[in-house]
Amino acid sequence: MKITFNVDCTPAEARAFFGLPDVQPVNDMIVSSMVERTKQNLDTLSDPKAFWERAMATGTGNMEAFQNMFAAGMKASGGSDKK
Repeated sequence: MKITFNVDCTPAEARAFFGLPDVQPVNDMIVSSMVERTKQNLDTLSDPKAFWERAMATGTGNMEAFQNMFAAGMKASGGSDKK
């Protein structure tokens, strides 16, 4: 036996029905913050050299942090000789 229900409602009505919170104010705050930061850093888009300098400075720091985290995990686990 197969039963199908089709419910025609808006996302807000569905959230209210299931008791889920309305996250629209939080979403609006995050989006406005991203727009402001984009406007503040818009100058780097017009200057390719500044864009890549900033991107590479961030990228290498993240890679080093990942390598350090991986090394610390290997050290904590006893390395690869542990079975």
